[in-house]
Amino acid sequence: MSSSHSLFCIGNPLLDMQVTNGEDLLKKYDLKANDAILAEEKHAPIYEEIVKNYKVTYVAGGASQNAARGAAYVLPPGSVVYTGCVGDDQLAEQLKTANKREGLQDMYYVKKGEQTGACAVVITGHNRSLVTTLRAAEKFDKAHLSSPEISAVLESAKAYYMEGFFLTHGLESALELSQKASKDAKVFAVNLSAPFIPQFFGAQLQQIIPFTDIVIANESEAEAWATANGHATPTDLPAVAKAIAIQPKSNASRPRIVVLTHGAESTVVVTSDAPDAPQIHTVHALKYEDIVDTNGAGDAFAGGFLGAFVSGKNLEECVEAGHKMGAMCVQQVGAQFKWPKVDIL
Repeated sequence: MSSSHSLFCIGNPLLDMQVTNGEDLLKKYDLKANDAILAEEKHAPIYEEIVKNYKVTYVAGGASQNAARGAAYVLPPGSVVYTGCVGDDQLAEQLKTANKREGLQDMYYVKKGEQTGACAVVITGHNRSLVTTLRAAEKFDKAHLSSPEISAVLESAKAYYMEGFFLTHGLESALELSQKASKDAKVFAVNLSAPFIPQFFGAQLQQIIPFTDIVIANESEAEAWATANGHATPTDLPAVAKAIAIQPKSNASRPRIVVLTHGAESTVVVTSDAPDAPQIHTVHALKYEDIVDTNGAGDAFAGGFLGAFVSGKNLEECVEAGHKMGAMCVQQVGAQFKWPKVDIL
């Protein structure tokens, strides 16, 4: 069984608590319409408030877990394994159920007596504002990576994927994984995940970039990276992609691939072996009325891209798979996909 694992994903497992028409919540809690933040003390009441005053949709969340379910959707069952830390509670059981449906195998590190992390997803129009309380998610123990079940997966997997959010607490684990990938000539992929990661966790990010083969980000995350690193034209996506692509790299035999999405605008791909030849991939934009919500769309893109990548597809096919998964996701509530399954690859 384990020999079929082709992708290993790690991140913060969260249950999304999603509400619509959240304009009042944005005002009350001083939130931006399209952002992702870690909850501060002033945000603490939001989780109880939305349960009390809104119709909440509970959806399996966590950026890397969403991407892992997306990759599992396009690959044969048992191809993708995901880990992160959960509590021994009902929230974790809901996550397991969602993963099973997509054919994703989870190998959680379970912290007894802890609560599983949650994310308030405040939808206004086509925007989503994410407010996360990590709880158990930030108690991940690096030793779990050495457990027999995870070790076996790390040996068989072709690629490892990590969300940028994991860097807020899991730098040691991130370094171990990324360095192992580099040493064993496997592919290490990272998603910048949110503007605050390059802004406030730039030092942690720069430590793993040398071991990173694929960097995925959206336009606001790319701009935040560029601004934090002193680039003159932070909104010029091909220039930012080039700047990330040519960062120092420990395994020089494999060119770094940088993929920058921009919602319904074109996706930009730059590789370090051709940094001045950006590839621009058009997105087949959906009708406004076909979009249900954009929560998880970037993760769905990453899942489709990585699923195609470990299947041996070329870059253009990987981006196309990402676009198809992103488009499918925005037509569902949260990071969910169509059933019965649609063949993506």
